[in-house]
Amino acid sequence: MTDPHAYCQEKASSSGSSFYYSFMFLPPERRQAITALYAFCREVDDVVDECHDLQVAQTKLDWWRNEVRQVYGGQPQHPVGQALKDVIQRFPLPMEQLLEVIDGMQMDLNQTRYLDWKALNLYCYRVASVVGLLSAEIFGYTNRQTLKYAHDLGLAFQLTNIIRDVGEDARRGRIYLPVDELQRFNVPARQILDAKHSDNFRELMAFQAARARQLYDQAFAQLPAEDRKAQRPGLIMAAIYRTLLDEIEADGFLVLDRRTSLTPLRKIWIAGRTWFKG
Repeated sequence: MTDPHAYCQEKASSSGSSFYYSFMFLPPERRQAITALYAFCREVDDVVDECHDLQVAQTKLDWWRNEVRQVYGGQPQHPVGQALKDVIQRFPLPMEQLLEVIDGMQMDLNQTRYLDWKALNLYCYRVASVVGLLSAEIFGYTNRQTLKYAHDLGLAFQLTNIIRDVGEDARRGRIYLPVDELQRFNVPARQILDAKHSDNFRELMAFQAARARQLYDQAFAQLPAEDRKAQRPGLIMAAIYRTLLDEIEADGFLVLDRRTSLTPLRKIWIAGRTWFKG
C-alpha cells in the first residue's frame, strides 16, 4: 500500500514548482502538512488541465468534493485524502476552504473568459488566496492580520502565474486577462489565441505586472512583525515569483510563445537567501 505522505512528497517534488522550494527549510511536521496541501491542489488542478472530456472532468471534481468530506468524517480513499486526514488532526484546516479550492477549479470548466478584474479576483481568491489562508494555518501565526497578508499574497501569486502562462492558457482556449482590459489596451482575444505579440500587448502586460507588484506590496505591508519568521515560506515564494516577474518584464513580456522560468539552482539560492535573511 502506498504511504500517503510519500505519495504527496513525490507529487510535490516531481512538479518542479516554485512552491516546493519554499517548503525546504520547514520543520518536518509542517513540511509534511504543507506538502499534503500542495499535493491536493495539484490533483484537482490536474483534473482540469489534463482531462479533455468536460463530463469526465466534472465527475472527477465531484469525486474530489466527496473525498474532502471523507477526510473530515469518514475513510478517504486517495493517498492525498489519507495524508490530509492526518494533517487536520494537527492543523485547523477548514473543510469549506478545501472545497472552495475545488470551486475555483470548477470555474475553469465553466468559463474561459473573465469580464473584469472583479470577476477574475473571485477566481484568484478561490484557487490561490484560499490556499494562502490554509498555508498560513500550517506555518503558524499569532496575529490575525497575517490572514490579510496571506490573502493578498495568494492574489499576487496567481496573477504572476496568469502573466507567465498567457500563451499556454491560450492554447487551452482560456484567456484570464479581463475582457474590459483587453478592450482598453486594444488587444483582441484573437491576437492572444494566435500568439501575436504587439506593443499594445506589452502595455497590457505591463499593466498586469504593475497590479501584481502592488498586491505583493500590499501583502507585505500587512504582515505583522511577530509572524514574519513563521511565514518565511510565503516570503520565499514571493522572492522567487517577483524575480520571475522581473525576468518576464525584462524579456519584453514574450509570454505568448514561450514560458519564462528560473532554474532550480537559482530558486534554491533565492530560497536560502530569503530564509536566512528572515
